[in-house]
Amino acid sequence: MDKSLRVTMATGQKLMRAIRVFEFGGPEVLKLQSDVVVPVPKEHQVLIKVHACGVNPVETYIRSGTHSLKPVLPYTPGTDVAGVIEAIGDNVTAFKKGDRVFSSSTISGAYAEYALSADHTIYPLPGNLDFKQGAAIGIPYFTAFRALIHSARVKAGESVLVHGASGGVGLATCQIARAYGLKVLGTAGTEEGQKIVLQNGAHEVFNHREVNYIDKIKKSVGEKGIDVIIEMLANVNLSNDLNLLSFGGRVIVVGSRGPIEINPRATMMKESRIVGVTLFASTKEEFQQFAAALQAGMEIGWLNPVIGSQYPLEKAAQAHEDIIRGNRPAGKMVLVL
Repeated sequence: MDKSLRVTMATGQKLMRAIRVFEFGGPEVLKLQSDVVVPVPKEHQVLIKVHACGVNPVETYIRSGTHSLKPVLPYTPGTDVAGVIEAIGDNVTAFKKGDRVFSSSTISGAYAEYALSADHTIYPLPGNLDFKQGAAIGIPYFTAFRALIHSARVKAGESVLVHGASGGVGLATCQIARAYGLKVLGTAGTEEGQKIVLQNGAHEVFNHREVNYIDKIKKSVGEKGIDVIIEMLANVNLSNDLNLLSFGGRVIVVGSRGPIEINPRATMMKESRIVGVTLFASTKEEFQQFAAALQAGMEIGWLNPVIGSQYPLEKAAQAHEDIIRGNRPAGKMVLVL
């Protein structure tokens, strides 16, 4: 019997494997269970047979209990899945069983063989992208689009520095920025990462492990400075970012892992701005706008997720360790089922 179609003898309910978290803590609290009941879609919901799911840094913060989002325990982590629709609830008109889809949100959690999603949070996955790439779209591309278009309000011809460009959100930002007519600079910490950043939209790339890389960026952009910086690690880079900005420039904070001391005077003469971004603040209408633009990117071909580390479901704890330590190749980390 297919292991994802086991049933309990007593109730006839389908069972699946899923990662469950019973207490907040380190990666070891991610427990693989094989007797989790497969959810049943209600009105405006679909059940997806998961082929791959994305692993995002935010899921490690939620798991540790340090994030403002604290799900009710026990829970299954994750939001981004790609797979095939297994079943639909009442009043679902845009999708049918057998459709290839990806999600930007799940109701039941992503690290599982099946995931339940509301029908307005799933999107068609075109045939030119595989399921691993589909699982890499949700948080990375929607966050990158929100940061660039909604928060930074970039204009064609402006310059953007993606500080930490070789991860899932960073590469998504490079691809979107290039498609929207920006001059794109990126940073990465490995030779492989720098190469991939250049292959995915950046005009120039800098090694942020080099002592003098900030000077190299300044030399490249000249006196005007950089219009927009998309910042993945603000607790390390924010002070430098403020000095790199142009007049009216803005730093968009996508990620930070602690506090940093800055001199507010650095914002005054340039009238620069620091703007924080969270995808979770997006309205339903904004998600639809982002999705329409990203769908066009898939059709034209500039939206092309790069897959990095791949893990089976039972190695979810290892994935969480690696994503925080930065112990991974460039590209998006995924669990493959």
